[in-house]
Amino acid sequence: MRRYGEAKRRPRGGGNLARAGGMGRPYFSAVTRRTTSNTRGAERVLDLVHGAERVPASLLLPKGAVSAPAVLLLHGFSSNKERMVQSVGRALQERGVASLALDLPFHGERDGAGGALPYRNPIALVGAWRSAVREARAAIEWLGGQPEVDSARLGVLGYSLGGFLALMMASEEASVRAITLAAAGDLPDSTPYLSLLRRAVDPLRAVRRLDGRPLLLVNGRRDTTTRPAQAERLFALAEEPKELYWYEGGHWPPVSAIEYAAAWMSEVFAGQRSSGAAGRRTMRG
Repeated sequence: MRRYGEAKRRPRGGGNLARAGGMGRPYFSAVTRRTTSNTRGAERVLDLVHGAERVPASLLLPKGAVSAPAVLLLHGFSSNKERMVQSVGRALQERGVASLALDLPFHGERDGAGGALPYRNPIALVGAWRSAVREARAAIEWLGGQPEVDSARLGVLGYSLGGFLALMMASEEASVRAITLAAAGDLPDSTPYLSLLRRAVDPLRAVRRLDGRPLLLVNGRRDTTTRPAQAERLFALAEEPKELYWYEGGHWPPVSAIEYAAAWMSEVFAGQRSSGAAGRRTMRG
C-alpha cells in the first residue's frame, strides 16, 4: 500500500525556477528583525529580500529543531501572516513542525504598498496573482534551505485566497510533499472574468497536477464564501491519497478543525498515514 507522502510519479515543476539567474543562488535572502523564544520554540520575524523586493514573514521553529518538517502558510483575503502564525502555526509548532507565514501582496505590512489590488483590471489582476505564486515558490525554496529544516519534508497550507494560491504553487513545485487547503476549492461561478482567469488560474487543472501527493481539504458546511460545491468539485478531480474534512461552520475553521489539519500534516511527514486512510470526515460543533 502506497503511503502518504510517496507520489506515484514525479510531480511536475522543480525547485530551481525561483533561483536567481539560473546560477544556483536562492531567489530570497533574509534579514531578521527580531527573535523570541518560549517553551514551544522560537519565532523569527524577518524580511525575505530580493533586490528592492521585501516580503515580511514569520518563521516558527519547534524547540530544539533539527531537520524538522516545515510548512509554508498562506493567509486569506484582507488577512495577514499573524493570523496564520497564531492559529495553525502554533498548532504545528507544538507537533514539532516548523512554519513560515508570509504577508501576501497588498496585505498585512504590504497593504497600500505599490497601490491597491487591481480588481477592475483583469490583466493586472492576473499579473499580481502570478507574482504571488512566484513569491510563494521562492519562499518554499528559502524555507527548505534553513539548517533547522528537512528539505525533503516540505508542505503548504493555505486558507481561502491563500488556499487557491497554495494549490497553484504546489502544482508547479515538486518540493512540496503535502498540501492542505482550508476554506478553498474551485473558483466560484460568479468570479469576474472567469474564463480569462481560468487560463492562468484554474484550480481544477492544478489539482490534477499534484500527481498523488497527499491532499487535505478542510471546509465548512455553511460557508457562503467558498461554498461546499466548490470544495466537492476540486475534491472529485484530485487523486488519492486525499481527504475532505467537513466542519459544521462558516468560512473560518474552528479550533478543532485547525488542530486536525496540523495533526494531519504532522502525521503525513511522520509516515503515519496510508492511502487507505483517505476519505471523508465530519466534525460537528
